[in-house]
Amino acid sequence: MPWIETVPYEAADGKLKKLYDRVKGPNNNVDNIMMMHSLRPHSMEGHMAIYKYVLHHTGNTIPKWFLETLGVWVSSLNECNYCVEHHFSGLRRLLKDDAKSDAIRAAIEGRVIDQAPLDDRQKLAMEYARQLTRDAAGMSEDIVIRLRAAGYSDGEILEINQVSAYFGYANRTVLGLGCSTDGDILGLSPNKSDDPDDWNHS
Repeated sequence: MPWIETVPYEAADGKLKKLYDRVKGPNNNVDNIMMMHSLRPHSMEGHMAIYKYVLHHTGNTIPKWFLETLGVWVSSLNECNYCVEHHFSGLRRLLKDDAKSDAIRAAIEGRVIDQAPLDDRQKLAMEYARQLTRDAAGMSEDIVIRLRAAGYSDGEILEINQVSAYFGYANRTVLGLGCSTDGDILGLSPNKSDDPDDWNHS
């Protein structure tokens, strides 16, 4: 049970019901992280907008599976099992390579990113995410220069930054309110990236 009151789908009305209908998955399932916002639907609307745009938008050029990898990494660093489980399921589905997915997860859990089946530039992006998560005030321009030298455009560096920052927010929403995966369907996401206003989970 969460630590604050939440409104189930069946009891929702008004704006909350409209938002639930936008974010729901099969059988009217609404992810618990979204239900955490049910007493303040406007914050759910803001959360879903940034989530969709940061991870599931056609304007992004970094592969979605790697953005999910960054999310699993940040969530693991923050010890947010809810987001690790949800987004690892999404990563696994998108990558379509169970062995590689499992090896990435093992490297994340062991904190040995150098052993992950990722290329050098991806490992550098993981290092950026680690620094931002663990020592934001200690960040310096040097790592951005290194990312650029590795071939990332400044827009892609922004993508890495925003995914890392978003998961910091999501993890604290979950951990601060006692959100669990009970009743959730793992691995669903708003996959219609060509429509930024379509939040339906499938």
